[in-house]
Amino acid sequence: MKKLLLYTSLFAIVFQSCKTVQPSSSKKDDKSELSQVDSALVSKDTIKLVEVAEPKAQDSIVLTVSPLKDTITLIGVGDIMIGTNFPNEGYLPPDSGKYMLAEVAATLRDADLTFGNQEGVILNEGGKQKYCSNPDVCYIFRSPEYLAQHYVEAGIDFMSLANNHAGDFGDEGRKNTMRTLDSLGIHHAGQLAQPFTIFEKDRVTYGFAAFSPNTGTQSINDLEAAVDIVKHLDSLSDIIIISFHGGAEGSKYEHLTREREFFYGENRGNVYEFSHALIDAGADVIFGHGPHVARAVEVYKNRFIAYSLGNFATYGRFNLRGVKGLAPIAKINIDNKGKFISGKIISAKQKGAGIPVIDGSHAAALRIKELTESDFPESNISIDLEGNIRYLHNHN
Repeated sequence: MKKLLLYTSLFAIVFQSCKTVQPSSSKKDDKSELSQVDSALVSKDTIKLVEVAEPKAQDSIVLTVSPLKDTITLIGVGDIMIGTNFPNEGYLPPDSGKYMLAEVAATLRDADLTFGNQEGVILNEGGKQKYCSNPDVCYIFRSPEYLAQHYVEAGIDFMSLANNHAGDFGDEGRKNTMRTLDSLGIHHAGQLAQPFTIFEKDRVTYGFAAFSPNTGTQSINDLEAAVDIVKHLDSLSDIIIISFHGGAEGSKYEHLTREREFFYGENRGNVYEFSHALIDAGADVIFGHGPHVARAVEVYKNRFIAYSLGNFATYGRFNLRGVKGLAPIAKINIDNKGKFISGKIISAKQKGAGIPVIDGSHAAALRIKELTESDFPESNISIDLEGNIRYLHNHN
């Protein structure tokens, strides 16, 4: 018998008498009450897609609805800049960059969703470059479009475009970066033109927003606007993921101060206050980056925060000495309401000019363990020598 795929509209037509829908899953615990809906509307938590057999006159229609996943796995990494043709093509990786992410690709693909921060613009040529008196020591990044294909092959699903290099080549660079990621099916947020996005995968609706202290991006320092964005996403999404680019830079700034940070006279935000306020407003997972070094992680109100995931795949133009060469991969498990279950800091490091590889010595995990124990002595989580993150004792 021929199979038909029926969407929500047909479901509503068949069941015209249905006036009340009980959602099968809600994002937060306080949203379990019945939803009163018009007969032409059906809750997205109740049905996404149904398959039925084409009925004969005497047959009844049988609906099959798969349940939401109990556990969702997310991966987050830090700064990604996999080659620049500015100031010259000598800063592009060999072999068209096909080996840049090859050694970590299997790890990055092993999640429901994988996140990274796009440092710089995606643009073949041109654009209005930032002013600098000496291009040889001016760190602005323009990655050719062909390099972005490696993001797809490595399983990267969504990226932040909110950072201090998002405007390196003016509006042309900003627009082409967004256009290129759109063409590859990679979701993005953080530019003023698109501060947040909403997308769906495996029947789960995700809201994603990104913030930084930099011109042309959604500001990390406008806390009221950030909270409003999260509340808006909370009304439309099952899981809300936030990215921020904030905090001072370099090996002197590994520790979290819980205060507003300034670097070269720029207000880099209070990332502790920002993260807590956004979780209070409804965010579920926060991936931070910007200091070019790893920082502590925290679970606040059962929601996961990585305060900085450092450098991840930064080719040719970055200082990767010491802790700057660590490339942690945060892999976390949450339930379908956003609560943290468990996680792992998978250690990677950058070799050569900036190619990430898995690190069997677990250096990144050990450093994040030390920072977390130092900066959050009150923490309700532990990190073991291999990077596994667990609750210390019973939690709400």
